[in-house]
Amino acid sequence: MHETLLRALIPDVIRVLVRRGAGFAAAEDAVQDALVEAVRGWPGDPPRDPKGWMVTVAWRKFLDAARADTSRRHRELRVEGEPSPGPGTEADDTLQLYFLCAHPSLTPASAVALTLRAVGGLTTRQIARAYLVPEATMAQRISRAKRTVSGVRFDRPGDVATVLRVLYLVFNEGYSGDVDLAAEAIRLTRRLAAGTGHEEAAGLLALMLLHHARRPARTGPDGRLIPLAEQDRGLWNTRLIAEGVDVLQAALARDRLGEFQAQAAIAALHADARTVEETDWVQIVEWYDELVRLTGSPVARLNRAVAVGEADGPRAGLAALAALDPALPRYPAVAAYLHERDGDPATAARLYAEAARSASSLQERDHLTRQAARLNARLRRE
Repeated sequence: MHETLLRALIPDVIRVLVRRGAGFAAAEDAVQDALVEAVRGWPGDPPRDPKGWMVTVAWRKFLDAARADTSRRHRELRVEGEPSPGPGTEADDTLQLYFLCAHPSLTPASAVALTLRAVGGLTTRQIARAYLVPEATMAQRISRAKRTVSGVRFDRPGDVATVLRVLYLVFNEGYSGDVDLAAEAIRLTRRLAAGTGHEEAAGLLALMLLHHARRPARTGPDGRLIPLAEQDRGLWNTRLIAEGVDVLQAALARDRLGEFQAQAAIAALHADARTVEETDWVQIVEWYDELVRLTGSPVARLNRAVAVGEADGPRAGLAALAALDPALPRYPAVAAYLHERDGDPATAARLYAEAARSASSLQERDHLTRQAARLNARLRRE
């Protein structure tokens, strides 16, 4: 009976929170948090005014989340958008919260999703996109994780590997430009690497530094996305690149290769090339082979197809791509690029347009749309 009532209350409670000033997505998340408390507490002590109870609890959850977001943004402002070199010294409990949310009672996937939502500040939609699952599926996963840990003691924190996965995804969201979390993720990873001596923590730190070093060149003055091959490498931060390479070399010297070290090695090879023509694509393919061996990731296989296309020609890249699922995000964009390099602009234009329709950000959609328009204009001239 309670579950039926709760489901009926959800739309009304969301509307109340929106009228009070909460954004729709934030209101949905706050109501979801309130539902977890209701499921846990109502069977033994149902409220006299269920809707009033839900509104009060959801609004409190919204305010708590808003305060947490404000605190996080203040920390980001303190690092001024660029991480300082060397071990972190600032004392706060954020990293400890990451470990607590990665509780042993949760599966690694659920722990990551819960931590990203509760501590990382990401929305359910952003987390779902990172995991390549529908938003509703991720919402259910997060709700189950909250119910699982609602009655347990947080005296057994999770392991380093789960926390690394969370930090990696938080950084990726920040680096994408949707939310500015990249510097905060680097700060926490720097503290984790210094505190644990874990080689994969060092690998992740190196990866973040190498990617963050290229950030100033990723967009033009008008906000347009600039692909790696077209970036002004004079804008890359050489201090961060040097630090990232040093951190990576120290980690690789331990001879305990992990996926973050492999990804960092690929990023280092890109950073080492003074021009796009000097990129050592053969070595990059070899590192992608290692990454695929370590993870089996379809995204790694997709990126490998691009590298193969650069090292051995577009036909070889298309052959590698043919073995992958066309439903993968960015598959049409990769196929478009390889078809264009193979001298088939008509197919490339069609695929760029298809990729634009499924792009995960407005910036990426604009870039892919321009690529399609460029090729269509060329075809008209011919």
